[in-house]
Amino acid sequence: MEGPGLASQCRNHSHGPHPSGFGRHGVCAHENKELAKAREALPLIEDSSNCDIVKATQYGIFERCKELVEAGYDVRQPDKENVSLLHWAAINNRLDLVKFYISKGAVIDQLGGDLNSTPLHWAIRQGHLPMVILLLQYGADPTLIDGEGFSSIHLAVLFQHMPIIAYLISKGQSVNMTDLNGQTPLMLSAHKVLGPEPTGFLLKFNPSLNVVDKIHQNTPLHWAVAAGNVTAVDKLLEAGSSLDIRNVKGETPLEMALQSKNRLIIHMLKTEAKMRANKKFRLWRWLQRCELFLLLMLSVITMWAVGYILDFNSDSWLLKGCLLITLLFLTSLFPRFLFGYKCLVYLPTVFLLSSIFWIFVTWFILFFPHLAGTPFYFVFIFSIIGFLYFFYKTWATDPGFTKASEEERKTNIITLAETGCLDFRTFCTSCLVRKPLRSLHCPVCKSCVARYDQHCLWTGRCIGFGNHRYYIFFLFFLSVVCNWIIYESFMYWSNHCATTFREDGLWTYLNQIVACSPWVLYIFLLATFHFSWSSFLLVNQLFQIAFLGLTSHERTSLLKQSRHMKQPLSLRRTPYNLGFTQNLADFFQCGCFGLVKPYAVDWTSQYTMVFHPAKEKVLRSV
Repeated sequence: MEGPGLASQCRNHSHGPHPSGFGRHGVCAHENKELAKAREALPLIEDSSNCDIVKATQYGIFERCKELVEAGYDVRQPDKENVSLLHWAAINNRLDLVKFYISKGAVIDQLGGDLNSTPLHWAIRQGHLPMVILLLQYGADPTLIDGEGFSSIHLAVLFQHMPIIAYLISKGQSVNMTDLNGQTPLMLSAHKVLGPEPTGFLLKFNPSLNVVDKIHQNTPLHWAVAAGNVTAVDKLLEAGSSLDIRNVKGETPLEMALQSKNRLIIHMLKTEAKMRANKKFRLWRWLQRCELFLLLMLSVITMWAVGYILDFNSDSWLLKGCLLITLLFLTSLFPRFLFGYKCLVYLPTVFLLSSIFWIFVTWFILFFPHLAGTPFYFVFIFSIIGFLYFFYKTWATDPGFTKASEEERKTNIITLAETGCLDFRTFCTSCLVRKPLRSLHCPVCKSCVARYDQHCLWTGRCIGFGNHRYYIFFLFFLSVVCNWIIYESFMYWSNHCATTFREDGLWTYLNQIVACSPWVLYIFLLATFHFSWSSFLLVNQLFQIAFLGLTSHERTSLLKQSRHMKQPLSLRRTPYNLGFTQNLADFFQCGCFGLVKPYAVDWTSQYTMVFHPAKEKVLRSV
C-alpha cells in the first residue's frame, strides 16, 4: 500500500537527487528510508466512508473516490499544496483511478507541488513503468520541464530507471534532448550518477558524444572527469568521445583531470590519447588487423624457445632457469605494447594452437619414422585433422547471437513494456533485445547467446546453440591427439633412452628421461596438461547433455539456487531432461537408425516453452 509520505518526500526533495544516495533500483537511499517509515506509520483504514478524496486516492479506494467525484468534487481542483488528484494517483501507481480522473476531465499535464512537476514526472521518479505507459497513452507530454529543469528522460536517468529510459526513447523521445541547462541525459548520467549504469545503457542508443551544454560548453566526457566518475570516463572513451574539445574555460578533458589531480583518470586519458595517436600510423593499423596472427606467431616462437632452452646441452639447471625467466619476462612485454589488453583474452587459445603445432612437429620428426605404414599413423593423422576441423567450426560458427535491427529493438521494447514484461528476465539491457529462452548475455562477446553453455577460454568463443555440437567433437579429438602423444612418448623413451625403471625406481627413471630428451618430456607435459582438461570437460559435458539435458550455465545456476533452499533442487527434474536416449538424440540431431525421433528447437527465437510429446510424458510423471 502506497501512502502520502512517498509523495511528500518527493515534493520536498527540491534540490534534486544526489548520485551517492542512489539505491539499486534508482530511488535514493534516503527516500527509501522515509518511504519505509511512512508505510509503517500509516494505519489500516477499516472504514473508508469518512476518508477525504486525497487519502482515498493515496490508498486506491476506488469506490470512495467515485462517490465523492459523483457528489460534485472537481478532479482538477488542487489541494492546499497545489497537488492534484491525478498527481496522487500517479505517484501511488493507481491505474484505475488515473483512468477515472481523466475521464472526468483531469488535466493530464497539470503542474503541481514544490517541484512544479506533472503526474508523469511523479510516476517516473518512483519508477512506475505501467503508470508511465498509461499517461503517455492518454497524451502526457514527456518533453515538459519540471521545476528543477528536468524532462521525463532526465528524471529517468537520475533515478536509474532503465526500463523507463528504454520505453521513452522507443516512443520517440530524443536521447539527445537537453534540460534547462542544456545538458543531455548522457551528460547528466556522467556527472550525477556514479557506476556503469545508466551511462552504458544510454550509449546503446547512439547518443551524441561530443555535443556541449549551453553554460559550461562541456561534453559528456568533461562532466565525467569533473565528477571523478571513473566508470563513465572508461565507457565514454571506449565509445569514442573526443579528447580535443575545449569547454568555455578552454580546457580539454585531460587538462581538467590534471587540475583535479585524479591520477587514475589522468592515466586513462593519456593512455587513450597515445593509442589514438598510434592508430594514425599505417604500421600500427596493420598490426591491429593482424594482431591475432602475430600473437599466435609469438606464442609459437616462445614455446619453441622454452623447449630449446630445456633441451640445451648444459647440466646447469640454474642457468636454464634464469634463461626461462628472462624469456618469459621479455615475451610478456610484447602483447601489452603491440596488442593491448583486450587481445590477451585469446592467450589460452593461441597457447593451445601453439602446443598442437609443436606436438605435430615432434610427432612427425621423432615418432613418425617408427609408425609409417602402420594403422597408428592413419589414426593420428585423422585425429589431427578432426581436431583442426572442429576447432575451426567451433570458432567460426555463430553460437547463437541474438540479432535485431534498431527498429526491431524499439518495437520489442514497446511491446514488452506494454505487456508488463520489460524486466531483466526477458530483456537484455546491453543488447536491447528480448532474451530467448535459455539465453544469457556474454560480457566478453558482448551479445546474448542462445542456449548459452559457457565462454570457452580455449576456443576464444562462446559455446551456445549454434556450435555446441562442434565443441564436443573438438574436445574429443583433442583428447585423442594428446593421448596418442602420451603413449608415443613412453614408446620413444623405451626405445631411445637407457631406462631402468624396474631396477632403480621412479625417481631414477625420471632423471634418465630428462637427461635423454628434455624436449620429448616438454611435449609430454604439454600433451598431459591438455589431455587432462579436455577429457574432464568432455566427460562433464556428455554427462550434462545425456543425463541432465542442461547446459553448464544452467547446471551451475541450479546448484547455486539449491544452496539457499531448504529442499535441494533435483537437476534431473527439469523440463529439458527427457531421458538418456532422447537427450542425446535431440542434442546431436541423430535418429540412431530410426530408433529415436529427434526434436529440433530453434533456441535463437524460442521465447516460450514448447514441449515435445516425450517432454509432456516426463512432466506428467514428475
